[in-house]
Amino acid sequence: MTALDLARAEREEFADFLSGLTPEQWEHPSLCEGWSVRDVAAHCVSFEGLSARELAALFVRGRLQTDRINALAVAALADRPTSRLVGILADNAEPHGLGGGFGGRVALTDNMIHQQDIRRPLRLPRRIPTERLCAALDFVRYAPTIRGAWRARGVRLVATDVDWSNGRGPEVRGPGEALLMIMAGRRDALADLDGAGVVSLAARVR
Repeated sequence: MTALDLARAEREEFADFLSGLTPEQWEHPSLCEGWSVRDVAAHCVSFEGLSARELAALFVRGRLQTDRINALAVAALADRPTSRLVGILADNAEPHGLGGGFGGRVALTDNMIHQQDIRRPLRLPRRIPTERLCAALDFVRYAPTIRGAWRARGVRLVATDVDWSNGRGPEVRGPGEALLMIMAGRRDALADLDGAGVVSLAARVR
């Protein structure tokens, strides 16, 4: 399967998952500071359908600062019902635009991480298909806005559930999903990791 195929499958499963959440779960805090589950879902579809001119205007309003741009994009969807957010994601399962970058790896990795941003606080774990997880682990290391390899410098990450490892130094071992989330800067994943390199890795994850 191509990365685009993997991204499409990931987005379809994400939409299916969101469609089953209760109203209370939609309002639950996510791992993204200050954002509810609803906010994270809105973020995942906030750039869908925007023209090049609209996207440029959003970047100008956000002063080219990622956090400001994302906040503005989420706020623009504040009046949309949750069913509509799910519908937008399902209707745009085929990545394009920004999400289609790097052959679809941007959408694959972004949606996988954000699904876990929702699932972890809700205590709703998932078994991520191995091919998708390994593709995301490889990409998150050098993804422009994440730079997972920078956070994991000086340690060797070793997945205990899939055939994946990377880096040099004291080992950090744990499920591939937890390694993905720690490279994305989510401290919540530290509880699922062990090894001699955990202390130094934790110091870089704020």
